[in-house]
Amino acid sequence: MPKRKSQKMFLKELFPPIFWIVKVTSQQLVQYFFAKRDVHQFIVLYFVFFAGVSRSKVLSNMIKQKRKEKAGKWAVPVPKVRAMTEDEMFKIMRSGKRKKKAWKRVVNKITFVGDNFTRKNPKYERYIRPSSLRFKKAHVTHPELKTTFCLDIVSVKKNPQSGLYTSLGVITKGTIIEVNVSELGLVTQTGKVVWAKYAQVKNDPEIDGCINAVLLV
Repeated sequence: MPKRKSQKMFLKELFPPIFWIVKVTSQQLVQYFFAKRDVHQFIVLYFVFFAGVSRSKVLSNMIKQKRKEKAGKWAVPVPKVRAMTEDEMFKIMRSGKRKKKAWKRVVNKITFVGDNFTRKNPKYERYIRPSSLRFKKAHVTHPELKTTFCLDIVSVKKNPQSGLYTSLGVITKGTIIEVNVSELGLVTQTGKVVWAKYAQVKNDPEIDGCINAVLLV
Protein backbone atom coordinates (compact mmCIF):
# COMPACT_ATOMS: atom_id res chain seq x y z
CA MET A 1 0.00 0.00 0.00
CA PRO A 2 1.39 3.48 -0.86
CA LYS A 3 2.67 5.53 2.06
CA ARG A 4 0.31 8.45 1.39
CA LYS A 5 -2.76 6.21 1.40
CA SER A 6 -1.70 4.44 4.61
CA GLN A 7 -1.23 7.81 6.34
CA LYS A 8 -4.68 8.98 5.31
CA MET A 9 -6.24 5.73 6.49
CA PHE A 10 -4.44 6.08 9.83
CA LEU A 11 -5.83 9.60 10.24
CA LYS A 12 -9.31 8.42 9.34
CA GLU A 13 -9.18 5.67 11.98
CA LEU A 14 -7.64 7.91 14.64
CA PHE A 15 -9.90 10.96 14.20
CA PRO A 16 -12.88 10.07 12.00
CA PRO A 17 -14.94 13.27 12.70
CA ILE A 18 -11.97 15.57 12.19
CA PHE A 19 -10.91 13.72 9.06
CA TRP A 20 -14.30 14.17 7.43
CA ILE A 21 -14.61 17.82 8.52
CA VAL A 22 -11.24 18.99 7.21
CA LYS A 23 -10.84 16.42 4.40
CA VAL A 24 -7.06 16.01 4.45
CA THR A 25 -5.70 16.80 1.01
CA SER A 26 -2.33 18.43 1.54
CA GLN A 27 0.68 16.16 1.85
CA GLN A 28 2.49 18.88 3.83
CA LEU A 29 -0.26 18.91 6.45
CA VAL A 30 -0.21 15.13 6.74
CA GLN A 31 3.56 15.19 7.23
CA TYR A 32 3.17 17.96 9.83
CA PHE A 33 0.57 15.95 11.74
CA PHE A 34 2.76 12.83 11.84
CA ALA A 35 5.71 14.95 13.01
CA LYS A 36 3.94 17.04 15.72
CA ARG A 37 0.83 14.99 16.59
CA ASP A 38 -1.00 18.24 17.41
CA VAL A 39 -4.61 17.98 16.23
CA HIS A 40 -5.58 21.56 17.08
CA GLN A 41 -2.61 23.04 15.23
CA PHE A 42 -3.31 20.68 12.35
CA ILE A 43 -6.87 22.05 11.95
CA VAL A 44 -5.67 25.67 12.19
CA LEU A 45 -3.03 25.05 9.54
CA TYR A 46 -5.62 23.41 7.30
CA PHE A 47 -7.82 26.49 7.32
CA VAL A 48 -4.78 28.74 6.82
CA PHE A 49 -3.81 26.68 3.77
CA PHE A 50 -7.25 26.14 2.26
CA ALA A 51 -9.56 28.94 3.47
CA GLY A 52 -9.30 30.86 0.18
CA VAL A 53 -9.57 27.74 -1.97
CA SER A 54 -12.62 26.42 -0.14
CA ARG A 55 -14.35 29.83 -0.40
CA SER A 56 -13.81 29.95 -4.14
CA LYS A 57 -14.96 26.34 -4.41
CA VAL A 58 -18.12 27.20 -2.51
CA LEU A 59 -18.80 30.12 -4.84
CA SER A 60 -18.20 28.03 -7.95
CA ASN A 61 -20.46 25.28 -6.59
CA MET A 62 -23.19 27.84 -5.88
CA ILE A 63 -22.94 29.16 -9.44
CA LYS A 64 -23.05 25.61 -10.84
CA GLN A 65 -26.07 24.81 -8.69
CA LYS A 66 -27.89 27.94 -9.87
CA ARG A 67 -27.15 27.03 -13.47
CA LYS A 68 -28.52 23.53 -12.92
CA GLU A 69 -31.67 24.91 -11.32
CA LYS A 70 -32.13 27.36 -14.17
CA ALA A 71 -31.59 24.60 -16.74
CA GLY A 72 -33.96 22.30 -14.87
CA LYS A 73 -36.61 25.00 -14.80
CA TRP A 74 -36.69 25.02 -18.60
CA ALA A 75 -36.03 21.32 -19.10
CA VAL A 76 -38.00 20.07 -22.08
CA PRO A 77 -39.25 16.57 -22.99
CA VAL A 78 -37.36 16.58 -26.31
CA PRO A 79 -33.91 18.11 -25.64
CA LYS A 80 -32.39 17.24 -29.04
CA VAL A 81 -33.88 17.13 -32.52
CA ARG A 82 -32.65 16.09 -35.94
CA ALA A 83 -31.36 18.98 -38.04
CA MET A 84 -33.33 19.64 -41.23
CA THR A 85 -31.90 20.81 -44.52
CA GLU A 86 -33.32 23.72 -46.48
CA ASP A 87 -34.33 21.35 -49.29
CA GLU A 88 -36.41 19.38 -46.80
CA MET A 89 -38.07 22.49 -45.42
CA PHE A 90 -38.73 24.43 -48.66
CA LYS A 91 -39.63 23.70 -52.24
CA ILE A 92 -38.41 26.04 -54.99
CA MET A 93 -41.25 27.75 -56.82
CA ARG A 94 -40.37 29.11 -60.24
CA SER A 95 -42.06 32.29 -61.36
CA GLY A 96 -42.01 34.75 -64.22
CA LYS A 97 -43.33 34.54 -67.77
CA ARG A 98 -40.82 31.85 -68.75
CA LYS A 99 -40.38 30.35 -65.23
CA LYS A 100 -36.77 31.49 -65.03
CA LYS A 101 -37.03 33.18 -61.62
CA ALA A 102 -36.39 30.87 -58.69
CA TRP A 103 -36.41 33.11 -55.61
CA LYS A 104 -39.74 32.00 -54.18
CA ARG A 105 -40.06 29.18 -51.63
CA VAL A 106 -43.04 27.03 -50.64
CA VAL A 107 -42.97 25.80 -47.03
CA ASN A 108 -43.39 22.00 -46.86
CA LYS A 109 -44.01 21.81 -43.10
CA ILE A 110 -46.94 22.57 -40.83
CA THR A 111 -47.22 26.28 -40.03
CA PHE A 112 -49.21 28.54 -37.75
CA VAL A 113 -50.48 31.99 -38.68
CA GLY A 114 -52.60 34.30 -36.53
CA ASP A 115 -56.23 35.20 -37.09
CA ASN A 116 -55.31 38.65 -38.40
CA PHE A 117 -52.84 37.24 -40.94
CA THR A 118 -52.94 38.79 -44.42
CA ARG A 119 -50.87 37.50 -47.29
CA LYS A 120 -48.57 39.80 -49.16
CA ASN A 121 -49.11 40.56 -52.80
CA PRO A 122 -48.36 37.19 -54.54
CA LYS A 123 -45.94 38.99 -56.81
CA TYR A 124 -43.74 39.98 -53.88
CA GLU A 125 -44.31 37.07 -51.49
CA ARG A 126 -41.06 35.14 -50.98
CA TYR A 127 -42.18 32.45 -48.50
CA ILE A 128 -45.51 30.85 -49.36
CA ARG A 129 -47.32 28.99 -46.56
CA PRO A 130 -50.05 26.80 -48.09
CA SER A 131 -53.44 27.17 -46.37
CA SER A 132 -53.79 23.36 -46.28
CA LEU A 133 -50.72 23.14 -44.00
CA ARG A 134 -51.85 25.83 -41.53
CA PHE A 135 -52.92 24.57 -38.11
CA LYS A 136 -54.67 26.48 -35.34
CA LYS A 137 -55.13 23.77 -32.69
CA ALA A 138 -52.87 21.29 -30.90
CA HIS A 139 -53.40 18.21 -28.73
CA VAL A 140 -51.65 19.17 -25.50
CA THR A 141 -51.01 16.65 -22.71
CA HIS A 142 -50.74 17.84 -19.11
CA PRO A 143 -47.85 15.76 -17.60
CA GLU A 144 -49.26 15.81 -14.04
CA LEU A 145 -52.94 15.33 -14.83
CA LYS A 146 -52.14 12.74 -17.55
CA THR A 147 -54.93 14.25 -19.64
CA THR A 148 -54.92 15.55 -23.21
CA PHE A 149 -56.76 18.71 -24.27
CA CYS A 150 -57.36 20.22 -27.71
CA LEU A 151 -56.16 23.80 -27.27
CA ASP A 152 -55.81 26.84 -29.51
CA ILE A 153 -52.30 27.82 -30.54
CA VAL A 154 -51.42 31.41 -29.62
CA SER A 155 -47.96 31.67 -31.20
CA VAL A 156 -44.76 29.83 -32.10
CA LYS A 157 -42.22 30.73 -29.45
CA LYS A 158 -39.10 28.91 -30.65
CA ASN A 159 -38.24 26.52 -33.46
CA PRO A 160 -34.91 24.77 -32.71
CA GLN A 161 -34.09 24.49 -36.41
CA SER A 162 -33.71 28.20 -37.17
CA GLY A 163 -34.84 31.70 -36.25
CA LEU A 164 -36.27 32.05 -39.75
CA TYR A 165 -38.61 29.10 -39.14
CA THR A 166 -39.69 30.67 -35.86
CA SER A 167 -40.62 33.92 -37.59
CA LEU A 168 -42.47 31.99 -40.31
CA GLY A 169 -44.40 30.01 -37.69
CA VAL A 170 -43.10 26.63 -38.88
CA ILE A 171 -43.93 23.80 -36.45
CA THR A 172 -41.61 20.77 -36.39
CA LYS A 173 -40.63 18.25 -33.73
CA GLY A 174 -39.18 20.00 -30.67
CA THR A 175 -40.81 23.38 -31.39
CA ILE A 176 -41.95 25.40 -28.38
CA ILE A 177 -45.47 26.73 -28.95
CA GLU A 178 -47.70 28.92 -26.80
CA VAL A 179 -51.20 27.54 -26.21
CA ASN A 180 -54.35 29.01 -24.69
CA VAL A 181 -54.98 27.25 -21.34
CA SER A 182 -57.70 29.54 -20.01
CA GLU A 183 -60.28 26.75 -20.19
CA LEU A 184 -58.15 24.51 -17.96
CA GLY A 185 -58.67 26.80 -14.97
CA LEU A 186 -54.98 27.10 -14.03
CA VAL A 187 -54.17 29.86 -11.53
CA THR A 188 -50.94 31.40 -10.21
CA GLN A 189 -49.91 31.61 -6.53
CA THR A 190 -51.41 35.10 -6.36
CA GLY A 191 -54.75 33.83 -7.67
CA LYS A 192 -54.55 35.17 -11.22
CA VAL A 193 -55.88 33.00 -14.04
CA VAL A 194 -53.18 31.66 -16.38
CA TRP A 195 -54.16 32.54 -19.92
CA ALA A 196 -51.35 30.92 -21.93
CA LYS A 197 -48.51 28.48 -21.31
CA TYR A 198 -45.69 26.93 -23.32
CA ALA A 199 -45.76 23.40 -24.72
CA GLN A 200 -43.28 21.38 -26.74
CA VAL A 201 -44.22 19.45 -29.87
CA LYS A 202 -43.28 15.76 -29.54
CA ASN A 203 -44.32 14.35 -32.92
CA ASP A 204 -43.77 15.11 -36.61
CA PRO A 205 -46.94 17.07 -37.50
CA GLU A 206 -46.47 16.82 -41.27
CA ILE A 207 -46.42 13.00 -41.01
CA ASP A 208 -49.16 12.48 -38.39
CA GLY A 209 -51.49 15.22 -39.62
CA CYS A 210 -51.90 16.65 -36.11
CA ILE A 211 -49.84 18.46 -33.48
CA ASN A 212 -49.15 16.51 -30.26
CA ALA A 213 -47.44 18.50 -27.52
CA VAL A 214 -46.58 18.28 -23.81
CA LEU A 215 -47.30 21.19 -21.51
CA LEU A 216 -44.23 22.69 -19.81
CA VAL A 217 -45.27 23.07 -16.17
